Amino acid sequence: MNEFEQDVQSKRNDFVDSVVGMVVSVGFFTTIFIIATVIKILGS
Repeated sequence: MNEFEQDVQSKRNDFVDSVVGMVVSVGFFTTIFIIATVIKILGS
């Protein structure tokens, strides 16, 4: 048996980490899009 299977470092659910990563990345790009839109509106 694999020695790493018995000594698990993190017992958290991977799905939760995936959702958090997705939300953070989508939020980051949405923020950049909003800032760019505001700059475009103010510049015109």
